[in-house]
Amino acid sequence: MTRAAVTSSGPGRPEELDPNEVRAILARHNEDRGGLIATLQDVQARCGYLPADVLRTVAAETGQSMVDVYGIATFYSCFSLTPRGRHIVSACLGTACHVRGSARVVDELRRQLGIEAGETTEDGEFSLETVNCLGACALGPVVVIDGHYFSKVGKARVRQLLDEASAGFDKAGGEGDERVFPIEAGCPRCNHSLMDRDFPIDGHPSIRLSVSCDHKHGWLRLSALYGSGDMAVPHEIPDGTVVSFFCPYCHERLIAGSACPDCGAPMVPMIVRGGGIVQICSRRGCLYHLLDLV
Repeated sequence: MTRAAVTSSGPGRPEELDPNEVRAILARHNEDRGGLIATLQDVQARCGYLPADVLRTVAAETGQSMVDVYGIATFYSCFSLTPRGRHIVSACLGTACHVRGSARVVDELRRQLGIEAGETTEDGEFSLETVNCLGACALGPVVVIDGHYFSKVGKARVRQLLDEASAGFDKAGGEGDERVFPIEAGCPRCNHSLMDRDFPIDGHPSIRLSVSCDHKHGWLRLSALYGSGDMAVPHEIPDGTVVSFFCPYCHERLIAGSACPDCGAPMVPMIVRGGGIVQICSRRGCLYHLLDLV
């Protein structure tokens, strides 16, 4: 059965923030050089998108013009100005995926969901989006649902993936799990690439970060395989330790407004090539992760 597209007042509309909640988010990032971007990230994590009234409140409270705030919200592809569904379906239409039939996969997603790309179903369950490249051309057509990657997807598999999303995906597993997938990460504050091609992990360039814990400062390399917990550190970090992560270029702390739903530690946000944000838990030993492509 197909679903109809949602309007701004449809049943799938997320709960919006009141001005006091917006002020509390602004206060948390008052000293950050990238405070406006971090504020908008927190708002989107809370609402699922950036409501117009919240953008007006942010402009009024920060003394910035609405043009400047709106410019940031529209410049970065990780932000959305419209409500999104509980399940986000992103399909790649890059050249390599296209020649392998991704257009047919998108057509089937549109038919099954009853919506066009950029729309949300009337029940608020699914949003359908297309992206230009996910950096995994050899594995196309690629579809990402709720942060889980699926490679070499054909039309016949679309119904199965949508049903699994509705039921709830298991968390990504280890080696051999097709949802463990390479990404390219960057700093959400300065937009600098965090990839270190001179320090590969799991056969791919690693993600370079600066870290601090227990009054010690140093470096850390993360596996760029989404879903992998492999890393390299000069000194062992005990399991259960909450680590502070920093960009090695702008030196801003990378911290999201949301907490890990598994252990309650702060989440660490990074932007992803192709549009989106990946978040990992800052507690050593917790493998919770989330990918939001827009």
